[in-house]
Amino acid sequence: MTILQTPTFARAVKRLHPNQKADLDAAVRLLLEAPEAGELKKGDLAGIRVYKFRISNQITLLAYTYVERILMFTLLALGAHENFYRDIK
Repeated sequence: MTILQTPTFARAVKRLHPNQKADLDAAVRLLLEAPEAGELKKGDLAGIRVYKFRISNQITLLAYTYVERILMFTLLALGAHENFYRDIK
């Protein structure tokens, strides 16, 4: 499986502390095992899935896409709910 990350996602990960990165890694591993775990969005965000999880007791959203026929998993964005959907449009 090919795993890609956008520059937006990479910048967000750089700002995390080591214990927060461990929580993110656990969430990504879970998504790799079950890509349908995230909520599929509609409208302008069609084709994007968003998975909610906790980093240091704060709810964090992870936007990603998954193309099963070519086994490609793309990590798009990471952040808190505030302005999250506006930013990924």
